[in-house]
Order: sequence, then C-alpha cells, then structure tokens
Amino acid sequence: MHIGVTGATGFIGGKIIDLALRRGHEIVAFTRAPRRAIPGCEMRDFSLERPPDIAGCEALIHLAGESVMGLWTAAKKRRITESRVLGTRRVVEAINAVREKPEVLLSGSAIGFYGDRGDTELTETSPGGTGFLAATTQAWEVEAERVEGVRLVTLRTSLVLGKSGGALAPMTPIFQLGLGGPLGDGRQWMSWIHLDDLAQLALFAIENLDVRGPLNGSAPWPVRNADFTRTLAATLHRPAFLRVPAFALRAALGDFARELLDSKRVLPAAALDHGFGFTFAELAPALKNLLG
Repeated sequence: MHIGVTGATGFIGGKIIDLALRRGHEIVAFTRAPRRAIPGCEMRDFSLERPPDIAGCEALIHLAGESVMGLWTAAKKRRITESRVLGTRRVVEAINAVREKPEVLLSGSAIGFYGDRGDTELTETSPGGTGFLAATTQAWEVEAERVEGVRLVTLRTSLVLGKSGGALAPMTPIFQLGLGGPLGDGRQWMSWIHLDDLAQLALFAIENLDVRGPLNGSAPWPVRNADFTRTLAATLHRPAFLRVPAFALRAALGDFARELLDSKRVLPAAALDHGFGFTFAELAPALKNLLG
C-alpha cells in the first residue's frame, strides 16, 4: 500500500514509517523540508498555506502539528491550534479535490479531547471536555470530519513512551538524579502508550476496513501519577519522594501545568473491540523495555 505520512520527521511519524517500510508498504513522507531525505521514502512538501500533493496515496496518516510541550505563551497556543486546524484543513482539501481518493484518512488527535475528568473511565463514546487543549482537539477533529468519501479514523493519542523522545526524554534525567516525584497530589490519572504499540495501532487502523471514527491510542491500564512516578523510579533504581506542588507547576509552566495536573482515565475500548493486541498493556514492562 502507498501510505502518505505528514509529520514524517517527528517522534511518532518516524516510528510509523519505520514499521510500515518493514511491512512492505511504500511511503510518501510529507514534511516542511522535503529536501531532507528519509531513507526509503518519496519526499513531498507539506505546508499550512496550500493542500499537499497526495497523488498516488492509497492511505494518509496525518500527524503534523506543533508540540504541546513547553511554556504556553499566547504565541505558542496560537501555533498549537493553527498547526492542527489549518494542517488538517489542507489535507482534507487535498482529498476532497481529487477523483482518485485514498481509501482511508487516519488523522491525529489526542486524549486532551476529554479534558479533566477525575476518576471517570473514558472511552471513544465519552463527550468532549473543556479547556484550551480540549477545545483545540475538538476543532481539530471537526476539520477531519469534513472529508468526503473516505473512511476516517481519528487517533486520540495519550502520553507516548519511547526511547528517543516523547514524555520520557525530559523525565528520565531528572529521575536518574533522584529528583523525581509526584506532580501535585499525585492522584490524577495518566493514560499512556508504548511507542511500538502506537505505531502498530496506527497501521492496524488503516489496514482494517472495520475501524472508523475515534480511536483511543492508550494502553488498557492507565495509572495514577504517583504510581507512574513510583514505577519509573523503581525501573531506574532511584528514589522518588520530591513531590512537586501544584502551585509551583503553575508558576513555572502557566497553563501547560493544567495538562500535567488534569486527570484522564482513558481506555482503548475501540481497539480492544476490534481485536488489537497490545504488546505493552501494563506500565512496568513498558518502562523496563525502554529503560531497563
């Protein structure tokens, strides 16, 4: 299958491309710098200014977007929103304009869709929440839903754990120094997924015709922040008792602190219903695989 991937040079996109190539798929990599070659891929331009050239793509995986990590200044928030909403609009415009359409569009999304929901178990049928990231994610999905004549999957990604990036990259050095600890009261639920499982799930979604609509990219067993902290510290054989107060997070990170303190107990109901098998369903084996 010829698969187009936007955000091809990113942490998640790179892993999906690597897996897809090993499975025998042919990849069209869309990036803002198409002269930067990715081995084994055809390179094409991706821009917020115009629809991409999707000719020959039998499936599209749209992942491009500004990272949510960092201080949420007004400019940062604008980039987060515009990169997702306008980027998805351009992809949908490209699909709607061509006669030979791809079979499926897998459009990136995030569990930020649900907002802060306490202990409530959240599945793909749960309503959206409130807050900046919830509103952004909901607008992101609305743009994807404008696609015509194509099976649509919206992949709501949780906290992604991988060796070379994602959430573990900034956390691991702190924990290795013995300076890690729970955030706030540590009772907020954290939904996570191993990068390998996320890449497998993305290809599972485009290869299986019955998969459509929202798809939670999260492991079956979310954990509370205190448990995540304890497990990460144990994997690194370090203590983790330096709790970070909520007010300190808010002072240092502003609105982004809310995403670290909010509780999202997300379950991959759709993936399990369709028979997807997680390699890393529980946190301890996942962290041991990545850091042990």
